[in-house]
Amino acid sequence: MKLTIVLLALVGLVAAASVSTPSRVTVADHAFLERQKFLFEIVYRVEDPLMFEEYIKLGQSLIHDKAHYTYYDEHMEQFYEAYKYGVLLPRGEFFGALVKTHYRQAYGLFNFFYYAKDWETFQQNVAWARIHVNEGMFVYALTLAVIHRDDFKGLMLPTIYEIFPQYFLNSKLIYAAEKFDYNTWSKYMQYEKELQNVYHKNSRYYGNDYFYMKDFKTYQWWRLMGLDEQWYAAEKSFPLRENSYEFVSDDKYVSFMKDINMFWHPVDYTRDIEDFNEHSVLSYFTEDLGWNAYWYYLNMDYAFFLDGKTFGLNQDRRGEWWLYNVDQILARYYMERLSNGFGEIPEFSWYHAYEYGYDPELVSYNGVGYSYRKNYYEIQSHGNFDMLNQIKSSFKRIYDAVDTGYYTTYGGQKIDLRQPESIEYVGNYMQNNIDAFDKTFFSYWNMLSHMYFGYVDYNDFLVQPSISLNFETMLRDPLMYTFYKKIADVFYRFKYHLDSYTHEELLMQGVEIEDVEFTDLVTYFDWTDFDVSNLMNDKMIVDDGKLVWNNALYARQMRLNHKPFEYEMKVKSEKPQKVVIRTFLGPKFDEYGSIISLEENRKNFIELDEFVYELAAGVNEIKRSSSEDLYWNIKDRTTYTELYRYVMAAFDGKYEMPLDISEPHCYFPDRLILPKGWESGYPMQFFFYIAPYVGSVEESANMDYTYYCGIGSGERHTDNMPFGYPLDRPIDEYEFLVPNMYFKDVMIYHNNTLKPYMWSQYENMGHFDYDFAKTNNWN
Repeated sequence: MKLTIVLLALVGLVAAASVSTPSRVTVADHAFLERQKFLFEIVYRVEDPLMFEEYIKLGQSLIHDKAHYTYYDEHMEQFYEAYKYGVLLPRGEFFGALVKTHYRQAYGLFNFFYYAKDWETFQQNVAWARIHVNEGMFVYALTLAVIHRDDFKGLMLPTIYEIFPQYFLNSKLIYAAEKFDYNTWSKYMQYEKELQNVYHKNSRYYGNDYFYMKDFKTYQWWRLMGLDEQWYAAEKSFPLRENSYEFVSDDKYVSFMKDINMFWHPVDYTRDIEDFNEHSVLSYFTEDLGWNAYWYYLNMDYAFFLDGKTFGLNQDRRGEWWLYNVDQILARYYMERLSNGFGEIPEFSWYHAYEYGYDPELVSYNGVGYSYRKNYYEIQSHGNFDMLNQIKSSFKRIYDAVDTGYYTTYGGQKIDLRQPESIEYVGNYMQNNIDAFDKTFFSYWNMLSHMYFGYVDYNDFLVQPSISLNFETMLRDPLMYTFYKKIADVFYRFKYHLDSYTHEELLMQGVEIEDVEFTDLVTYFDWTDFDVSNLMNDKMIVDDGKLVWNNALYARQMRLNHKPFEYEMKVKSEKPQKVVIRTFLGPKFDEYGSIISLEENRKNFIELDEFVYELAAGVNEIKRSSSEDLYWNIKDRTTYTELYRYVMAAFDGKYEMPLDISEPHCYFPDRLILPKGWESGYPMQFFFYIAPYVGSVEESANMDYTYYCGIGSGERHTDNMPFGYPLDRPIDEYEFLVPNMYFKDVMIYHNNTLKPYMWSQYENMGHFDYDFAKTNNWN
């Protein structure tokens, strides 16, 4: 069984002293397992009161004595004062990481976790916070601490969509999960009547019988199988995901999971509830859990208030990397728009109405629904003109600086913005992080922008839920792509003022890409089970001091995926040499079928692969697999229930748990690397570029991408070249094309997974088709 785990990203922590941790081993020892057990249990049903007696006793007080910390700052003091005077954000209130008053308290709590000298101090503070601190703020601060403490190697939390499914799945599913009771469900199933919504005939619609569909949409796959929106007992003893076969072939896994009562509930996207506007057809992509979790964890790895020096983030070129990720997210979103007949992402304007409204159909953990935005929303209609002017002024300042070519800080330092490496300054400013180059004029304008969109004023404390106020929800909204396109425009503007790469700079003498061949590129929709057990409200059972986790709830959702593909490059080299090979994917035509010029199109490519390779003299045949080799992608994640079972089996001495049991939190979902495409084939193009290996940043002996994110290590990136190189600067096509580049035209085909159910009789009505889910028989 191939199970890859995150050993959570570590930073070169300057101030925090080392906690006594288990030695570097491949199997977790008992001390490690105790800590992992604690982290899994402390977030169990986090919106409910803490029910573990051991942790309740432990969390009676926050440790305030400075002797227990490697560093004690004003943020910690302010947090403690807020607690003393009863002005912390109350439990049950909505927490927004991008609400100014909330972030300040979260910063102080994070520091209490991060700077704790030892595990005992950390554990007591976490137990205390679980009892006394707002649940959203608690999870935010705890996640940051687990990611960034360099002595927590291998420790992990459940994914954010398992801790708070409310941020990712529609309110219908949330309410159904919260009301689930096993005993009631068992009685109900005894009297269940056959579903009448969908009626199939061998002769399809012909004959005297009629075909009746009530409120039916073709992507409601459960209705095509004769199912309703309710809980079903799982007929298999494992959750569905693209890599399930890797688990069920392992006898240990089967033995751990066999006694769990598993239930699943069908769930779709907001399109299932209402077609708010034409953008609703994209909800399968913009509301994908992996897509939104990727953005969340990127902004946890490089949280805007963590300074680069203390946390090592400047070693990762944090500003450039964040801004490049914005560029890549927009490019990937644009491809999905093209696959659905849309064109360019609309331009952002403060002065014109925005066409696409959005109703997220989410409900917060406190039961309050998220606000929605009407179609043709006038951005200036919020009314806080002071905040609006501050945001616009911040944009104008950076635009003026980039166009002028330099920036003079209040202290008199002159920053040359015509140097390529100055993109780091620009990226820091656009993320609006603490390393921004002029702290005198520093204001959290990015945060204020999200507060403005969320109808939150400067000093508001108790706020209504809004998707713009948290990283894990904001990418659901089409407005966010339009706004971040304005942010990315600064990136393009900066690059526009740099000279194009010359033919000589791009040419690698003696290296030529002769050919590239691909297997078929096919996308389809398959099923994923998301663990929503944290929503259960039934009685929690503790036996001999141990949680009895014998019921598990899963939300079953259809998600975009692709058939594994491979490509083979033939590269001729005159001599042995070390090179870096980059692979990009981009569109070829716009929505009207017109070819997009390379200069205009360079910002629409996403980087799929980047690796160091030792070329031999002669012809090299280089094979890469989408399922094995692409350097920043991961398969579907191991679920909360499964991981807890692994930990407890190891804790009880029944299993030796390897430290490679889950997936890195920081990587991109493999299933989303290809746009949906068309059934007839959508034309795209791959771009390959080979360049000499440059720089000292190379994967070290301790850097393994299967489990290590390397946040703050300076080892995350293959070489020292700019992100997106060589597509990062303006292109002169007469100079650009060299033998060590290669463009390959491809077609991306989409197979409609639901066709077999729509056009032929399904023999097993009222039951989920596990055989189809297993084989993905879309040929």
